[in-house]
Amino acid sequence: MSKLVMLKFADGSFEQGFAVTLQIGEECDRPAAEITGKLPPCPEIPLYYSHWQSSYRRLGNGYRLDADKVQITNVSMTQDCLNTSHILRARFNTWLKAEEFRPIREKWLERLMPSDEIRVILQAENRQLQRLPWHLWDLLERYPKAEIALSSPTYERIHRPRNPNKLVNILAIVGNSEGIDTKSDRDLLQRCRNADVCFLVEPERKELNDHLWEKNWDILFFAGHSSSQGRDGSGRIYLNKTDSLTISELKYALKKAIERGLQLAIFNSCDGLGLAQELADLQIPQMIIMREPVPDRVAQEFLKYFLGSFASGEPLYQSVRQARERLQGLEDKFPCATWLPVICQNPAQHPATWEGLTSVKKQFSSITPIFSKRGFSGVLVSSLLMTALVWGIRYVGILQNVEFTAYDQMMRSRPDEGQDSRLLLVTIDDGDLAVQRHKGEELKGTPFLMNPSPNSYSNYNSINL
Repeated sequence: MSKLVMLKFADGSFEQGFAVTLQIGEECDRPAAEITGKLPPCPEIPLYYSHWQSSYRRLGNGYRLDADKVQITNVSMTQDCLNTSHILRARFNTWLKAEEFRPIREKWLERLMPSDEIRVILQAENRQLQRLPWHLWDLLERYPKAEIALSSPTYERIHRPRNPNKLVNILAIVGNSEGIDTKSDRDLLQRCRNADVCFLVEPERKELNDHLWEKNWDILFFAGHSSSQGRDGSGRIYLNKTDSLTISELKYALKKAIERGLQLAIFNSCDGLGLAQELADLQIPQMIIMREPVPDRVAQEFLKYFLGSFASGEPLYQSVRQARERLQGLEDKFPCATWLPVICQNPAQHPATWEGLTSVKKQFSSITPIFSKRGFSGVLVSSLLMTALVWGIRYVGILQNVEFTAYDQMMRSRPDEGQDSRLLLVTIDDGDLAVQRHKGEELKGTPFLMNPSPNSYSNYNSINL
């Protein structure tokens, strides 16, 4: 059974704590349970994350960052990265076991079963809170079919008549690939079934803008260098060796693509939370990004596992979880690879499925063959045969007894309609008979009149009906 869980974090900080609201319900239905709790102040959590982040980025594993920031080092920092990750995980779960947060945990355990398929959406404005490794929450790990996504507290549904495509239309942008290998990404996309992939390799800004305007896209894919910069952490993608841009610089083209049916954006590049925040403001249904710089090999393997699962019919959230967990096989060379993939979700939209991207088209195409020449003649012959069969059975009378029985049963099953006001029922009981006998005996002693007058009949009772 599919469940939707909303974790809403109100205004707060790690110094003051966070008020939390938990909502649990069925997919596509109102929440069946809601409860509030609180996470106490814990100012050291961002420090633990910062320590892990520093040790992770010092690994320099050919990240898909902006090209001039790619670092190649022979110094092994693997153990330091593992140590800081273990500390962060332990402190993070200790914080989530605080007494003030206990009502949230108890309600979760009460309402959710380990066999449930669960979508967890974390709504928070705080960027540091979003960056935390929520997939490592010990409560979440008890549920093998649960996956968590990030969401902005403000969202809305885009009401648009969607014109489905015959195939899944994918716009694949291969940006600046200096120092990384994007050929594997292209090969994986080309092997997707029922997909029409358009590649833009190191495009000019105008070329990308025109493609977003000119076609109904289902999936937007980007591979190359990207980063989040500035105080606001705005995301930037590098189209080629000279050009880069932010999401806001593609605002109108992306907004148009979303209105025309764009369902999913995949940024198989580094540090995508800044990109996700700006795209979320445009109300895109869902995105898949990397929370930190991603090694080239990890990006390729994740895409392979995700597309293999998603294109074969698995739900989006389950596909991401399976692909993320399979990255554990690379963590001897790429520590914390399973920490990187993240879903960003618009709560007003239902997650897309591979088949669902073209399901409406298939419904119309399944009706069309009925009106072809061959299909119409078959329907006509079948209708004539069935009509002749029914009339033949009725003529012979085979069904007569069954019809009478059914009619009788139907008449007996009618509700009581009460007495008809137009009918008058006259009854004679024992009392009436006794009166008549008594009057008859009195008449025996009355002399017989040869010419009785009309008044002599007054001794008789008459009944008018």
